Amino acid sequence: MTFSTNALFVALVAGIGFVGTAVRAESPAPAGVAAGLQPFVDAHTLAGAVTLVASKDKVLSLESVGYSDVAARTPMRADDLFWIASMSKPMTATALMMLVDEGKVNVDDPVEKYLPEFRGQMLAVEQDGEHVLLKKPVHPITVKNILSHTSGLPFMSRVEHQIDTLPLRQAVMSYALSPLKFQPDSKYEYSNAGINTAGRIVEVVSGMPYEQFMQKRLFDPLGMKDTTFWLSEEQSKRLAKSYKPNAAKDGLEETPVTQLSYPLTSRDHYPCPAGELFSTAGDVATFGRMILAGGTFEGKKYLSEASLRQMTSTQTGNLQNDGKSENGYGFGWSTTRNFHDSEPMSPCGHGGAYATNLWVDPGRGLVMVFMVQSAGYPNHDGGKIYPTFMKAAEAFGKQ
Repeated sequence: MTFSTNALFVALVAGIGFVGTAVRAESPAPAGVAAGLQPFVDAHTLAGAVTLVASKDKVLSLESVGYSDVAARTPMRADDLFWIASMSKPMTATALMMLVDEGKVNVDDPVEKYLPEFRGQMLAVEQDGEHVLLKKPVHPITVKNILSHTSGLPFMSRVEHQIDTLPLRQAVMSYALSPLKFQPDSKYEYSNAGINTAGRIVEVVSGMPYEQFMQKRLFDPLGMKDTTFWLSEEQSKRLAKSYKPNAAKDGLEETPVTQLSYPLTSRDHYPCPAGELFSTAGDVATFGRMILAGGTFEGKKYLSEASLRQMTSTQTGNLQNDGKSENGYGFGWSTTRNFHDSEPMSPCGHGGAYATNLWVDPGRGLVMVFMVQSAGYPNHDGGKIYPTFMKAAEAFGKQ
C-alpha cells in the first residue's frame, strides 16, 4: 500500500500552515520523527507540535518539538492538550455506528424517522435578497447523507454564531427549519450541521445526552482520559496556545480559538458533535488504534467489521473533485478510493481547523497523529511541515 495523497489533502483542508516568528526557538532538540520538524522551529515557521506513530498493538513513537507557549518559552510536552475541532467527526460517527450494530439505527433510513422535526423539509431552488423559492426534495435526507456531507444541509444555521452557543436539540431544530441547499445525494458539501444532527440521533436513540453517551460508551472504556468538551483547570494549563500569521507575515502571534466560547473551562457552552473536543496525541492515537484493529481495543469490541468497513469506505463516489483524485468521504472520515478489496477498511483520517490530524493506514499498519494549533493557511515554507511529518512517520513505521 502506498501513501495516499488524501492524507495530505485532509491536512491542507484542515488549514495546516505556519509562518515565521521573530522569537528564536531554544527548545531541546528532539529525536526520531519529531527531529524532522526542528528546522521549522529554528526557522520560526512552527511554534511546536506533538507527533505520534502507533501500531494497533502499541505506541511506537511519541515525541514533541518546539513550544506550547512561545512567549513564555514553555517546551511542548507529549501530554499537552489541543483543540482537535473536526477530528471530533469520526468519533461522533463511531458512536452512531455503534447504535447501527445494535440494530437501533439504519443508515438508509430518513433522518425524520428519528427526528420528526425534519418532516416536510424543503429544498431552496431559487434564492436572492428578495425571495426564496422552495420545493420538495427528491427524497428526505437520510442518515447516510448527514454522515457523508451529501444532505444539502448548510454548514451552520443562521442562528449559530459559534459552534457551542446552542444546546444540541435547539441547534438541530434550526437545521430542520432551514431549506436544503441542494438535492440530497447530488453534491458533497462539508456540513457541521449534518454531523451535529447525527449526534442528536445518538442521544435520542440511546436515551442519554450525546456527551454522556460519548463518555460512557467510548472515552471511558478506551481510557481517553483527556478527551473532553470542557477543560478542567489542570487540563487548561496543558492546552497548547494557538498561533496565526502576524500582520507583517514575518512572525506568529497568539490567537484565541475564534469558533469557541471563552473561558474554555466554563460549563456555559454546549457540546458540538462536529467539532468541539479537546484531546491529546495519546488519546487520539488510542481511538485510531481501535479503528486500525478492526473495531477492537484491549479485548473489547466497539464496532463490527461491517460497520467499520462501511464507515471508512468512500460513500461520495465521484462527487469530490469530479473523480479526478483519490479523495472521498465515508461516514465521518476522509477516505481514499484506492484500496484493496481484501482489506477490511480504507485508509482514512480527519483533520481539524487548527491543523491537528489523524491518519489510519491499514496497509502499513500504522496510526499517525500530528498535533499543532495553527490558525492560518500555508505561508513561507509552512506547506512542507505536515508532509515532513508523514514522511518521517512512515519511515519510522518500517523500522
